Amino acid sequence: MIDRNSRGTLALTVGFCLLLSLVFILFVHLPWLTWPVVAMAVWAAVWQIAFFTVPKRKRMGSDKLVSSVADGRVVILEKVYEKEYLKEECIQLSVYMNFFDVHANFWPLDAEVDYYKYYPGKHIMAFYPKAAEENEHSCVGLVTRHGRRVFFKQIAGGFARRIVCYARDSKTAVAGQQCGIIKFGSRIDMYLPLDAKIRVKIGDVVRASETILAEL
Repeated sequence: MIDRNSRGTLALTVGFCLLLSLVFILFVHLPWLTWPVVAMAVWAAVWQIAFFTVPKRKRMGSDKLVSSVADGRVVILEKVYEKEYLKEECIQLSVYMNFFDVHANFWPLDAEVDYYKYYPGKHIMAFYPKAAEENEHSCVGLVTRHGRRVFFKQIAGGFARRIVCYARDSKTAVAGQQCGIIKFGSRIDMYLPLDAKIRVKIGDVVRASETILAEL
């Protein structure tokens, strides 16, 4: 399934790639130039289709098991003070998505949506720590039926130009279902209770919905 908020972008991209290929095939009679350009255009079209596809994933999260919001690599795992929603010391666990990761995001656990806010901002590279505050980002607070709170941010990167978060339209989070998408390189910051049992370490490659990050 193609992400519902990305179909227009995908149609324009694929259409441009096809048009470029036709122009070179019909009007540029230089095989050494035409066929590499066509190959690159086809590759770009296929890559964009894969990029905006929402993959089917096995649901591993629950109201106690926190699954990854995104595909990528764990780049930050440390104790911090979260001042916006939790307003207490907690564990920050950040997952960086590179240019070729699937960028659809999935709810990390079964909970109620308790908080949502969107911030416009800059587009510096997502792996810099200050990106969490200065870049465009959205924030979501979740509360489980046991009263445990989890907070996460979708952070735009150097090439990301749009964040889509479905928390604005939903009051219920179901682990494994899509919660949004970040278009191009970006990062997810998760903030978990100090007593959460962390199941990953820095450098681990994680998959959205299928990798358990922590147990509450």
